[in-house]
Amino acid sequence: MGQYLPIFAMLVLALVFAGVSRVVSQLMAPRSPSVAKAAPYECGIVPSKEPPERFPVKFFLVAMIFIVFDIEIIFLFPFATVFRELGGFGIGAIVIFSAAVFESFVYLISKGALDWGPIKRLQRSDIVSPARTATTTIRRVGLEGRQPAAAEEAA
Repeated sequence: MGQYLPIFAMLVLALVFAGVSRVVSQLMAPRSPSVAKAAPYECGIVPSKEPPERFPVKFFLVAMIFIVFDIEIIFLFPFATVFRELGGFGIGAIVIFSAAVFESFVYLISKGALDWGPIKRLQRSDIVSPARTATTTIRRVGLEGRQPAAAEEAA
């Protein structure tokens, strides 16, 4: 049990520090709320319209690409420093890892993560009817530049 005492002490110190910081912040923080302070701040730009309720899927696909390559760099750097000592086992492991990273990248590209602009409209979408998607499954967000629902149903 004595071997866990430093870990327990660190946990207690972390909880005490968090609690004291929270209490002191509540007691000493200046309170002057205003509409400007409660408004979202984005690089000094005043928002002109309400943000959409959901982010588009493309946002998450681009985020996945970033995470995949970020993790790849995190694992490749230590390998590059000791690859001579690892021998054939290290080369095999890094080949398997690189294949998995490449496979995830191919998956993201196949899902359209890098398709930007009007080329995306040329792809076939026979899988799901656009009328069903638009009317029964999700609420449309960002209707600027789109045809009214009645015109889409007629088409």
